[in-house]
Amino acid sequence: MKKSACLLFLFMLFFNANALAQENKTKDETKPEKAVMIVYGSDECHHCTDTKKYLKENNIEFLFYDIDKSQEALKEMLFKLKKANVSSNNLSIPVIDKQGVIFTNNIPFEEFLKKLN
Repeated sequence: MKKSACLLFLFMLFFNANALAQENKTKDETKPEKAVMIVYGSDECHHCTDTKKYLKENNIEFLFYDIDKSQEALKEMLFKLKKANVSSNNLSIPVIDKQGVIFTNNIPFEEFLKKLN
């Protein structure tokens, strides 16, 4: 009888743990993630600092990665450029990742800023 009670207890414990794990997974999957724009650039680049200023003034959320200070950010940016078939020859920064769409500052700057909205 004790073995049966122990097995029943372990089964119930295991079942409850699985049910809680599935419940938490379902809650996380239904929660929409807010996509944040990523700006790859340099603090030494006036277009990069102007872009950050523009985004702040227009209350657009973004993450800024300084590619001069972070090798990981540089590698990530180059990987995204390659994946998007954007040439890194004559590359102008900043490079923007807007919800998976990659573009660079290779047009007149005012037009570039309009693409950020």
